[in-house]
Amino acid sequence: MAKESKRYKEAAKLVDLEKGYALPEAVELMQKMPAPKFDETVELSGRLGVDPKQSEQMVRGTINLPNGSGKKVRVLVFTEDAESALKAGAEHAGLQDMIKKVEDGWLDFDIVLATPTAMKEARKVARTLGPRGLMPNPKSGTVAEVEKIPAVIDAVKKGRVEFKMDKTGNVSIIVGKRSFSSEQLVENVKEAVSVLGKARPDAFKGGRFVKSLSLSATMSPSLRLEEELFAKL
Repeated sequence: MAKESKRYKEAAKLVDLEKGYALPEAVELMQKMPAPKFDETVELSGRLGVDPKQSEQMVRGTINLPNGSGKKVRVLVFTEDAESALKAGAEHAGLQDMIKKVEDGWLDFDIVLATPTAMKEARKVARTLGPRGLMPNPKSGTVAEVEKIPAVIDAVKKGRVEFKMDKTGNVSIIVGKRSFSSEQLVENVKEAVSVLGKARPDAFKGGRFVKSLSLSATMSPSLRLEEELFAKL
């Protein structure tokens, strides 16, 4: 087990583990914690009530954060019209040439988009991209017609984030950076909670969809959020 830093221990002293914090209070407390030397990413983490072994209860989706994610996103597009994608802001675009680079071990990108016609070739690198959560998928909005690719690039650059439940029924969603104002983080979290609620699978019957939510920064303790925020989901 990794040894906790002095900074982390000082931050942990501020947290009441028995308490469910109201969202504005949790954000303000997180921002009062001793900070590391970099701008931490803030995540909303949730424990879901679905059965992760049932494929029809898979939970995934995309969120257009009103204040962006604060993360610089490097975009790769599998497309027959590389010039258009590059003009729209993609860092990398192409088809056979890009696929060959990925097959050779290149992974210098954060999100991958594709056109429907390019997907047939893109499946050659599914074993590489899939386990990393990078494989384009229509359900996550990362597959779009050529003429719509520029709009998708613009959206992901501005702060569209994806989320997907893991094998244990938990989900983590990036909601910004610690340097954001309290108001910006509260607004982003509220949007994330709203979209997560709408991702409730039709196959999930009865019980509570979201069992718990917590907020944390990269190297700081998590803060459990009060149930009022998600009780109706």
